[in-house]
Amino acid sequence: MSVRQWSRDLGMGARFALAGGREGWTRALLTAVGVGLGVALLLLTTAIPGALAERDRREEARSDHTFGQQEIPKADDTLIVVDSDTTFRDRDVRGRMLEAEGPKAPLPPGVSAFPGDGEMVVSPALKELLASGDGKLLRERLDYRITGTIGEQGLVGSQELAYFAGGKGLAERLEGSASGARIDSFGNPDLGAPDPWDPVLLLLVLVVFVVLLMPVAVFIAAAVRFGGERRDRRLAALRLVGSDSRMTRRIAAGEALAGSLLGLVLGTVFFLLGRQMAASVEVFRVSVFPSYLNPSPLLAVLVAVAVPAAAVLVTILALRGVVIEPLGVVRTAKPARRRLWWRLLLPLGGLALLYPMIGQGDDSGNFNQYLVVGGVMLLLIGVTALLPWVVETVVSRLGSGGVAWQLAVRRLQLSSGVAARMVNGIAVAVAGAIALQMLFAGVEGDYTRASQYDISRAQMSVDVPDGSDTAATIAKYRDTEGMRKVTALSDVHLGDRRGEDESIIQITVADCASLREVATLPGCRDGDVFAARGSEYDSESDHLAKPGTTLSTESEDSGRPGDRAVSWTVPGDIRQAESREDPTGYERGGILITPGALPEKLGALLSTRLFLSVDPSVPDAYDHVRNTAARLDPTSQPMTWHSIESNDRYAAIRTGLSVGAACVLALIGASLLVSQLEQLRERRKLLSSLVAFGTRRRTLGLSVLWQTAIPIGLGLLLAAAVGMALGAVLLRMTNQSVRVDWPSVLSVTGIGAGVVLVVTLLSLPPLLKLMRPDGLRTE
Repeated sequence: MSVRQWSRDLGMGARFALAGGREGWTRALLTAVGVGLGVALLLLTTAIPGALAERDRREEARSDHTFGQQEIPKADDTLIVVDSDTTFRDRDVRGRMLEAEGPKAPLPPGVSAFPGDGEMVVSPALKELLASGDGKLLRERLDYRITGTIGEQGLVGSQELAYFAGGKGLAERLEGSASGARIDSFGNPDLGAPDPWDPVLLLLVLVVFVVLLMPVAVFIAAAVRFGGERRDRRLAALRLVGSDSRMTRRIAAGEALAGSLLGLVLGTVFFLLGRQMAASVEVFRVSVFPSYLNPSPLLAVLVAVAVPAAAVLVTILALRGVVIEPLGVVRTAKPARRRLWWRLLLPLGGLALLYPMIGQGDDSGNFNQYLVVGGVMLLLIGVTALLPWVVETVVSRLGSGGVAWQLAVRRLQLSSGVAARMVNGIAVAVAGAIALQMLFAGVEGDYTRASQYDISRAQMSVDVPDGSDTAATIAKYRDTEGMRKVTALSDVHLGDRRGEDESIIQITVADCASLREVATLPGCRDGDVFAARGSEYDSESDHLAKPGTTLSTESEDSGRPGDRAVSWTVPGDIRQAESREDPTGYERGGILITPGALPEKLGALLSTRLFLSVDPSVPDAYDHVRNTAARLDPTSQPMTWHSIESNDRYAAIRTGLSVGAACVLALIGASLLVSQLEQLRERRKLLSSLVAFGTRRRTLGLSVLWQTAIPIGLGLLLAAAVGMALGAVLLRMTNQSVRVDWPSVLSVTGIGAGVVLVVTLLSLPPLLKLMRPDGLRTE
């Protein structure tokens, strides 16, 4: 067959689709909308790697730390940068205080001029938050006058909360406990190559991409077959005027090609609209600018070529099992039963590709990415191949029941393939999600761990600023709204410096209530001194905590008057105490002193940390604490404790999966709704006829529900089986024991069923409309 003949027949089919009246346009539009949704998501997926790379580039370009580099002296081109990050209601706020030391000091990316003392420039999202009623607490903390906004080049996302504030005397803060640096440029080109990814995390990334993209591909393949029954009747008319069966199939492929090309246009429009909307949303704390979402040209071309080619191929393959004769489509004969053997080859082939990699990962080598992608794809495609056979086999054995049940079963027996196509996408998505949940649950222990913090005793910690009144600071925190308890622990290190081998011991100063957080005391009153015993990390207390031992600080020998060592003698009435873990999980040893026994000369040398227990029932209790900290020191950054700590890359992959899954579920829901409406439109005359003969609307509604529920139930069971099999193989590939995470399996399956239930309920109003008698009208 010549290319010219193919082109002519495909073009004729396209004309039928676009110039075939209302029916042709309706079918073409349904196909285009379905394909367009899939294309938009594919384009979004091809843009994700570039968006993530651009976020990393912007983060590096505004880097203001010089870790591992030599400190630079003050000059006319230097800038003091001090961290002032904070958190507002679980949202991170990136903050920096700036002080230019000369006219050539570098400006941060996105900032046109340095803010003055008491001024700040903010990101658009932060400016909007501060101007809203929800930002009242944050306005109290960021008590600066806004003089401008940070441009796009200075932000990693459209919804990022960030600010630059002006300050004075920041160099003195660097000499204290504040985090920051003196820099002469932003960005750090000497960071070197990033740490290599470990094989298990790479495996997670590969599987996530395949699992998210496969349902999209399945849906696009199903979308090009919308309106199949009406199309077949039109093709029968073509046979009547002289076309042969091959020409008829090519004309049908031309109709699908027109719909897919129109779908490419709509998909591009959907993508551009979504690209503009991306700036106004934040999903799982990830936001982007529209300029980030630029699909890779090569991948975009691949989508533009693959989608029409798939539409033609799928249509031709689908029509091979349909006999189109001049007098109509042969559907009254009993169709040949679907064969099982070749359908089993797909998942078995996938298992065969994955089997050689069992036991790899970590120290045993990397995974072959081509085998991983191919194996997972074959297993998921196996769901689409097995589901029609499962639906056909089960519904052929279903027996009698109520009228609604019989209508539904008979319809499924006549067109089980159509029912299977409707649920293929959700089945593939559920199978992939179950496998991923099992894999995540299996490897979670390697990338997450319980933190050392005891959040039952405290939930936050903060350092008392150097040179401040410790007692007054503690009082302010105790008066903070939502505060339950403040535990203050002050530390200094003293040593016996008489010999060549100096020994150091930790001195902890606190009141009796606070000391009981770090040791089991035999009794306590102000003026007592204790020697803590039993600390795993303390080997010096036995001889340094003896009565009469003289301990001293090390002289700084700077030549200034009074800059000399301070000594203290262990009192004779020192008592013994058993050490216990403090709220951070650290077991302190050394000497414990109550304030009444503290020599005045040691008080100025203490560094104090507060452990804060807040009342979670008080609204915004954590933010009240942060506001108190900001009033005492704008650079103070209270630490909020969490019971679980996770690897950053692992957490990023889980976030990416959540974002992608949300998009895919939205696509699947929309696709199912379009498919359901198309099926109802196909049966408009049948539904109207049944109502005209006295069938109750409620019975027809129940039959539609059964027609959806039966294939969905079978699809979810098959998806669960395939998903657990794939999850088991992936776990063995990572040297993890096979364990089914039943809560995740049930939750994922429930979400899939919930999406279908919502779509079914949304299709009921159109169903009631289609049952009207005017549906029998024929033009």
